[in-house]
Amino acid sequence: MTNQPKVARALTIAGSDSGGGAGIQADLKTFQELRVFGMSAITAVTAQNTLGVQGIYPLTVEAVGRQIDAIGEDLGADAVKTGMLFSSEIIVCVAEKLRRYRWQKVVVDPVMIAKGGAVLLLEESIRALKESLLPLAWVVTPNIPEAELLTGMKILGMEDRKEAARKLAAYGAKHVVMKGGHDPSGASVVVDLLFDGRDFYEFSSERRETRHTHGTGCTFAAAITAELARGRDIREALAAAKSFIQAAIEDSLELGHGHGPTNHWAYRDRAAKQ
Repeated sequence: MTNQPKVARALTIAGSDSGGGAGIQADLKTFQELRVFGMSAITAVTAQNTLGVQGIYPLTVEAVGRQIDAIGEDLGADAVKTGMLFSSEIIVCVAEKLRRYRWQKVVVDPVMIAKGGAVLLLEESIRALKESLLPLAWVVTPNIPEAELLTGMKILGMEDRKEAARKLAAYGAKHVVMKGGHDPSGASVVVDLLFDGRDFYEFSSERRETRHTHGTGCTFAAAITAELARGRDIREALAAAKSFIQAAIEDSLELGHGHGPTNHWAYRDRAAKQ
């Protein structure tokens, strides 16, 4: 009989960001800051920095599958996050592994387009994402443009967001968190919308005007994953993740000449000062 691990464990299945602000790097930093043991399966290597993505080099399906098997057969995971998956073949492989290891707390961050506009998910992969991965999602975390691509509808106001959330839940996701950072109204308050299959909940924060937001989606979803791994329910996890990313944006590092990364240790620094 194996002993129950003393620490929470989280696995991220995503792409590598050489600039360190998004992807695998952002996920592992977030897990560490929230006292969760982080593990990774890399789907693609990107050459990128704050100015954009200069190259994308996907790994083979076999390489991705073997990385996940290495975790599933030994270390295990209390929660799993998926990020940039790139191709339908990789998506199908990841879904099969999630089923094999019976991982339930799966956070699907449908990464499609980088901050600078580079396409990170092939167009034919959207169908695979909806059919193979969303039915396994404990929570899916699209921003508004991603939700538009997944649902095929234009999202302008809150009622549109709620309708899109219902459509995403119909694909099988247990919870939908639609991020409000891309709200076309440009309101001074950012509202993230949670749909649990029955009720809607709103989580609000002040909008910060800054160009240093690279990796916010990855970091936010990783924080949700970490909190779920620690045993929090979805509303508790979302509230904590909201505080984490707000601190990361507000206490900017101001690195690079473009869309700079967020500050992954800001949340810890604030807690230490209280």
